[in-house]
Amino acid sequence: MLVPQKELEGILLVDKPGDHTSHDVIARLRGKLRMKRIGHAGTLDPMATGLLVVLVGKATRLSQYLISADKEYEGSVELGKVTDSQDADGQVMETRPVPPLTQAEVEAAIKGFIGDQYQMPPMYSAIKIDGVPLYKKARRGEEVEREPRFIRVMSWEVTRFGLPRFDFRLRCTKGTYVRSICHDMGEALGCGAHLEQLRRTECGMFKIENAIPFVELLKMDRPHFLERLIPMHELATRALQ
Repeated sequence: MLVPQKELEGILLVDKPGDHTSHDVIARLRGKLRMKRIGHAGTLDPMATGLLVVLVGKATRLSQYLISADKEYEGSVELGKVTDSQDADGQVMETRPVPPLTQAEVEAAIKGFIGDQYQMPPMYSAIKIDGVPLYKKARRGEEVEREPRFIRVMSWEVTRFGLPRFDFRLRCTKGTYVRSICHDMGEALGCGAHLEQLRRTECGMFKIENAIPFVELLKMDRPHFLERLIPMHELATRALQ
């Protein structure tokens, strides 16, 4: 008589590639492990890479707690081009000349976006209105009224500067649209901007250094997969460290 395998449970740190949506990652893991009870603690835009906290089995109960964790990102901005989605995945809607800005001038503009604020969610987002994701309405050319959301940007620093681009590191609360901040910063500078690249490096207590590249994860057999699961009881221990 075959004894059924015990359902896996725990937290899995995945390094999401840029050619997959967060939903794609979850769907493929469900197929690989032959179980439906898999979710994540905070989505990443399709173009974004980096840390996706995946919840397996009973760990899905922790979603409401982990999704509220602060996030840290590294990315790059291109000045002078405005896109409809506010990132590199969108269509360029406007091109403007970039003045000979100094790093100090860009940092001064950035400083205005640090702290508590209300942010208008972009039309190209997964937020649902009347049961329909906003991005579907945006693709049909529709513009609908959205409610601004309270967010906090704890820090935003330039890590490399060379017009028309600069790299950055940003720390913020849940629900923050980094591409919208970059877009608004470009408007403040007068030349426009869009998010060129984005990588999530931290989610609460979890860091990208401990994540497994998704392509490697798909090659793992069940025993090795089990070894990479963080048991639920370890969360309390990590939180106290």
